[in-house]
Amino acid sequence: MLFNSLAFAIFLPVVFLLYWYVFKKSLKVQNGLVLIASYFFYGLWDWRFLFLILASTLVDYFVGIQIDKNAEKPQFKKYWLWVSVFFNLSLLGFFKYFNFFTDSFIDLFEILGYSIKSTWTLQIILPVGISFYTFQTMSYSLDIYYKRIKPTKDFLSFATFVAFFPQLVAGPIERASNLLGQITQKRILHIPQITAGLKLILWGLFKKMVIADSLAPIVDDIFANHMHYPASTLVLGVTLFSFQVYGDFSGYSDIAIGTAKLFGIELMSNFKFPNFSRNVAEYWQRWHVSLSTWFRHYVYIPLGGSRVSKIKSIRNICIIFLVSGFWHGANWTFIFWGGFHALAFIPVFLMGRNTVYKNSVVGQNSLLPSLTEIFQVLLTFGIVTFSRIFFRSASITDAFNFIHRIVSDFSYEAYLHPMGYRMLDYYILVLVFVFYEYLIRKNERSPFAFKNKYVRFFVYSLVVLSMLLFYDDGVDRSFIYFQF
Repeated sequence: MLFNSLAFAIFLPVVFLLYWYVFKKSLKVQNGLVLIASYFFYGLWDWRFLFLILASTLVDYFVGIQIDKNAEKPQFKKYWLWVSVFFNLSLLGFFKYFNFFTDSFIDLFEILGYSIKSTWTLQIILPVGISFYTFQTMSYSLDIYYKRIKPTKDFLSFATFVAFFPQLVAGPIERASNLLGQITQKRILHIPQITAGLKLILWGLFKKMVIADSLAPIVDDIFANHMHYPASTLVLGVTLFSFQVYGDFSGYSDIAIGTAKLFGIELMSNFKFPNFSRNVAEYWQRWHVSLSTWFRHYVYIPLGGSRVSKIKSIRNICIIFLVSGFWHGANWTFIFWGGFHALAFIPVFLMGRNTVYKNSVVGQNSLLPSLTEIFQVLLTFGIVTFSRIFFRSASITDAFNFIHRIVSDFSYEAYLHPMGYRMLDYYILVLVFVFYEYLIRKNERSPFAFKNKYVRFFVYSLVVLSMLLFYDDGVDRSFIYFQF
């Protein structure tokens, strides 16, 4: 079920009304309702894969109890942790990476002069959200292992934590210390929280339906026909893809966070206006925060983080970004994308600039950014956008052909919308979107926080009107990160 579908527009109010007005007296019944709703929400895509979610839930619930029971027996404690890690990574490995490793193995032998028939590949359907919920359950076992939390013996609450439908298929990837703790406590209907949730849902739908979906046909056309377009069009295509993927994924996160608020649950922020980052390190503190936080807590720090020598720290940085790239998909393009970000991050780290912007935003104490900040933002956006050539391309060959066209064909050609619409409208749309996000850059959870009620009404009207004007029923409305 998609957030931007009619089915969800019916599903959400029904669950909300049952949750607060029929079953409000019993926390267990409320959690049971959310769990059933979550399984229904996911099962509409393919009910067979509910067994994977249930299996992951059962394994990590049992493993958590066993790790705690063997807290004073390091050998047994580690054994149960590896049960969780092996099980979850095996799920990922089979459904997401089996064909990738098989094809890579065959290609390697062909390079060595041996021909192998590619009969080993399987027609495997990638379960939606598997990269997200396996990381979420695995983090639960890891947190118990490191004694950050105690295991729960309430299976219903734990199952609800794993399958919580607002963030089940594309995050944010929540840690048990935040989400499970809220699920096990009584929630109270709080009108300001509901209002804030509805505002975030509206803003997320705007980013998805108006920004991402409007730009999708243009981006698809340019990347599919990149060998026939000049550099000017290719630069336009990858630039618009930056806004498309941001609108798509951050839009999903806003809807997820807003929907959770309707049920009295606060999820972590997943995007903090990354397009205004002043270096690559700040970008990764603002983009897909839940994933970068996960890798920092469970991979980077256990490897030694930055507390080890410079050489080992650089090694750790490379591992993090390569693994992050591989997490995104079973394609060498994502590994190149991760490697590129590692190369861009290392100079920032060596200069000691990787945490300098951690607690500030561009134009922190002024209405306008300084010239230095403008240059930094444009440079960072350019680096990140260039990397997305690898992220968006179907293959490494396509990515390098795309880059080759940019650096070899300097002719200019006015780009025409594939459906015949005026391109000027889309340029204005993106510029207005960037300007508006700059205005609200200090609070990612309050997109309509204007004191003047007339200004708020005007903005609400503009958002709704633009959703009606730019809505295109012919565009694929699924979310990009569903494929991860």
